[in-house]
Amino acid sequence: MKPDTLFPELNIQLNEPKPVNVASVPQRSLFRYPGGKTWFVPIFRRWLRAKSVKPTTLIEPFVGGGIISLTALFEDLVSKVIMVEKDDEVAAVWQTIVNKDTEWLTRRILTFDLTREAVTNEISKTPRTQKEKAFQTILKNRTFHGGILADGSGLIKNGENGKGIRSRWYPATLAKRLLNLSCIASRIDFRCDDGLKIMGEFSAHKEVVYFIDPPYTAGGKNAGKRLYRHSEINHKRLFDICDSLRGDFLMTYDNAGEVKELAQKHGFQTRLVPMSNTHHATMAELVIGRNLSWMDRLL
Repeated sequence: MKPDTLFPELNIQLNEPKPVNVASVPQRSLFRYPGGKTWFVPIFRRWLRAKSVKPTTLIEPFVGGGIISLTALFEDLVSKVIMVEKDDEVAAVWQTIVNKDTEWLTRRILTFDLTREAVTNEISKTPRTQKEKAFQTILKNRTFHGGILADGSGLIKNGENGKGIRSRWYPATLAKRLLNLSCIASRIDFRCDDGLKIMGEFSAHKEVVYFIDPPYTAGGKNAGKRLYRHSEINHKRLFDICDSLRGDFLMTYDNAGEVKELAQKHGFQTRLVPMSNTHHATMAELVIGRNLSWMDRLL
């Protein structure tokens, strides 16, 4: 296939576009998050740095592992972030960080003797506190196949190099990340809520920007349903809300016909960006915004 036809929506010449090497992006999050956006960080940086006026606030209505919001804070691209997540288990981790219970969580991670029996025993308990739920969530995320927390997921069997459930359990690394996160916790406004509702509440604020990465369920896609506990979303309503925002937004989506039609209907621009999936296959994801001309020299 010729380079200029690989991503026809770009309408520019491309020379073998390659996905971002995620190893080159600073790892800030505690999560191994399915559908995470580490690969998108370089493009996100350029988007904010291209603005003539620095935004005061970033809202991420489907925050998940939070790599975009965390990058914005650690690199001082915005003054604060509003992180929204509906999943109460994922929310417990962010709330524990914001509530400054990171020391307890760090100690719990460092002292936990990870065996299959110990993990099974721990996650079978009913957590009594938010921080206990946070620890269970991190434990499951780090020992479940693909980091998937949705119903039906289970413990890693073989893992990398036959390490089984220890494949993704790095206590010292997680402790270091928690220490770093405690330094920016005061700049995080976390809400366990409906992301669309929060977007609507801030729609009149022109100094606010949005990074939107909804569950991929448009056009009959099932990836979001398999990966996330809260995967149902009204895609039409999301686009209507985006149209009403005074602040700018950047949205990532599965490359689905229904999504392209919604973008076209609202007069939004689209670009296709290469990324690698968990099986290291190169795929193209759709980026949507009001004006994406700044992306053309990146791709």
